[in-house]
Amino acid sequence: MKTSTATKKTPGSQKSSAKKSPAKTSRSDFFILRLYIAGQTPNSVTAIANLKKLCEDKLKGKYRIEVVDLLEKPQLAKGDQIIAIPTLVRRLPPPVKKIIGNLSKVESVIVGLDLQPVR
Repeated sequence: MKTSTATKKTPGSQKSSAKKSPAKTSRSDFFILRLYIAGQTPNSVTAIANLKKLCEDKLKGKYRIEVVDLLEKPQLAKGDQIIAIPTLVRRLPPPVKKIIGNLSKVESVIVGLDLQPVR
């Protein structure tokens, strides 16, 4: 009986130490953003510029931007179910969130993607 009691305590103690892991905290502060565009249209260029400015202002280097030109790689649109462009997809941290447009309404982008400024 004592052996089974010890076995029950071990998983519980592992769970509590996993919750306190600093690695999980640092990962949740990092954003991976994917911007889907189609060529160098005025809307695409504006979306790229707006996204870069927003990230520098609000995320202070804790982000990675991936720009996907669907004219070059159209197959990538299927994975994120892209139906309009430009579309910004927040891939990390979960859950995945999307914003369609050139990202000129900064407050709407911040709220829509649940971006938190670095403190």
